[in-house]
Amino acid sequence: MGPLEIPFPAIDPIALQIGPIAIRWYGLAYAAGLILGWLYIRQMLQRAELWPGNKPPMRADDVDELLIWVTAGVIIGGRLGHVLFYQSEYYYAYPLEVFAIWKGGMAFHGGLIGTAVAMYGFARRFGICIWSVSDLVSAAVPIGLFFGRMANFINAEVVGSPTDMPWGMIFPGWGEEARHPAMLYEAALEGIVLFLILRYLVFSRLAMKSPGLTTGTFLVGYAVFRIFCELFKVIDYRLVFEGYWLTKGMLYSVPMLILGIWAIHRARSRAAKAAEERTTA
Repeated sequence: MGPLEIPFPAIDPIALQIGPIAIRWYGLAYAAGLILGWLYIRQMLQRAELWPGNKPPMRADDVDELLIWVTAGVIIGGRLGHVLFYQSEYYYAYPLEVFAIWKGGMAFHGGLIGTAVAMYGFARRFGICIWSVSDLVSAAVPIGLFFGRMANFINAEVVGSPTDMPWGMIFPGWGEEARHPAMLYEAALEGIVLFLILRYLVFSRLAMKSPGLTTGTFLVGYAVFRIFCELFKVIDYRLVFEGYWLTKGMLYSVPMLILGIWAIHRARSRAAKAAEERTTA
């Protein structure tokens, strides 16, 4: 280890062992993200002034069922996304490993698709505006992203490329070269920074009064931060074309960026039209 390298704090991936039952930090991180996100959504619904006409789209108690739908979407979509988008050949050879989620291996873009399907189903069942449901979940997602990336750090997965920067780390299982702690970059940007941006929009700029604006901002913010962070974690199986810097994470983020820009434009256009109608009425 060089004099400027930071030692990796080897944390046991198992947080608690009770006989044959092992509780892993990875599972606890996802549970923390989902539970704190649930509480945050309830808080936003209890603030009537945040919503169009000062009327929240649903009751705070409805969030309990929303949590079940979103949890299923995150787990199923996230796991299938990792299997199909990143390591399909490996799981084709070892199909039973698909179910070993305790070992890590969740893809955000797959989880996003799964969550979108879950939100649509929930909104249809309860007759709620899909954009309002999506805005609520989008505002809370960075909480889960933060804890998920910290779980990646504990598992020493999704590591970065070699670096000589003073904060480089030697991760177990990744050779003797110091590498970018890319998952910590993502925890900071996709988690903390994005959460603060969205919170400012929701509570200070009343973004929820323009359905879709929070969702669009989340999609754009995540896509930009993810593409930036991908520059520091070029790993062979994540490359789109061998020998080139374009990663799958970058490629999968482009549709998010385009969709986010469209959602923002749609929300602002509708808000402007509504304001004009009120003025001429």
